[in-house]
Amino acid sequence: MATIRQIRSSPRQYPWNRLRLDHRHPRAVSFSAMIRVTVSYPSSDSSTFDHDYYKATHVPMCVDAWSPTSAEIDKGINGPNVASVHLTFESLESFQAAMGSPKTGAVMADVANYTNITPVMQISEIV
Repeated sequence: MATIRQIRSSPRQYPWNRLRLDHRHPRAVSFSAMIRVTVSYPSSDSSTFDHDYYKATHVPMCVDAWSPTSAEIDKGINGPNVASVHLTFESLESFQAAMGSPKTGAVMADVANYTNITPVMQISEIV
């Protein structure tokens, strides 16, 4: 199982892996759009959240199942969320393929092991 540190040191995270030459303009270089998936856990008076389990077990399970380019965890101090995770993917297609992993069901079932909060997902294009 890959750790978050291994994912961050992966050579795939460097932008030159996303360089695309524009055949219409031989000197023009553009980047393909990367996708950031943020899963947030809104706080409430009755919410419970085990940050240690989330960091040590659940997020590494996500990394193993979906192989994102990077994964970063936020622990809410002040604001609307108890916690969030930001997963980065090379493209929308790679994110969609990751969601089709046979391990996705186990990741979703694991949510009950650390929280009673219904997660909220946002999919964004990094610009």
